[in-house]
Amino acid sequence: MHQKIDIHTHIIPEHIPDYFKKFGYGEFIHLEHHCPGCARMIKGDKMFREVEQNCWDPKVRMKEMDLTTVGIQVLSTIPVLFNYWAKPEHGLETSRFFNDHIASCVEQHPNRFIGIGTVPLQDVDIAIKEMERCVKELKMPGLEIGTNINGMNLGDPSFEPFWQAAEELGCSLFIHPWEMMGEKDMQKYWLPWLVGMPAETTRAIASLIFSGVLERYPNLRIAFAHGGGSFPFTIGRIEHGFNVRPDLCAIDNKKSPREYLGKFWIDALVHDAATLNNVVSILGEDKVCMGSDYPFPLGEHHPGKLIESMETLNSKTKDKLLFENALKWLNIKP
Repeated sequence: MHQKIDIHTHIIPEHIPDYFKKFGYGEFIHLEHHCPGCARMIKGDKMFREVEQNCWDPKVRMKEMDLTTVGIQVLSTIPVLFNYWAKPEHGLETSRFFNDHIASCVEQHPNRFIGIGTVPLQDVDIAIKEMERCVKELKMPGLEIGTNINGMNLGDPSFEPFWQAAEELGCSLFIHPWEMMGEKDMQKYWLPWLVGMPAETTRAIASLIFSGVLERYPNLRIAFAHGGGSFPFTIGRIEHGFNVRPDLCAIDNKKSPREYLGKFWIDALVHDAATLNNVVSILGEDKVCMGSDYPFPLGEHHPGKLIESMETLNSKTKDKLLFENALKWLNIKP
């Protein structure tokens, strides 16, 4: 049996202050526990989604990990809790609350969980200070951040100090889609999640490449959720555009986008064997990590099952995808 580390799991505290009432604005999330083992996520003053006990209870979570032979989960907050739209001081307060909660889960169960934090990137200076606290005080190896910050691409010059600080701190980054572009125009059929998320992740990767962030900070350890979105399958188009319209694409970075394949990680959450073969071929077997999006329905319900079932992958490669690559991304020794 292979070891397994799940780099893409989300957790929420069982009890969250009602920040909507406290601050008097916005779409802050809190939980209403209306029956045993389930709760409503309330966004501002409106119903957002139902969640179950495995979303907040580490003991339930560990039982389900045992059933699917997952040794370790990397815990991150739910992207709707990024709160980038909030006033910076309120974003910091909520970030610290969620980070302290994740750190406490790791402290109670250090052999089962690794925690990564969240920071209020609407204010880069405050975000850097909270990143330093996460790394130095809470002993977190990394952070989860969104694919855009209030509509601003990650390659925007205003975020330059953040990338520099992350590299200097050795802080790993997990970039997760949220606030998908075009979301309001495609509400029907769950299209924001099915179509918007892959596009949103591609937007983030392309922005970091074209802006030169990955060139200026080559030691950043970045992983992208959901198999890198549609980026692995559009790299040919992206490279071709770079070649034929350098006046539009190569204005901040003269290096071909293809040269950055193998310079970042993605999770293996693609739900299809042929697709997984492709992303391993395109990104490299050292840059794909098991990630399930636990405990949500769009995730892989038996984490790692697709990797384990692949006859095209040998045992050594499966070990890389199932746990070894995760340790390298997080810079954690086995």
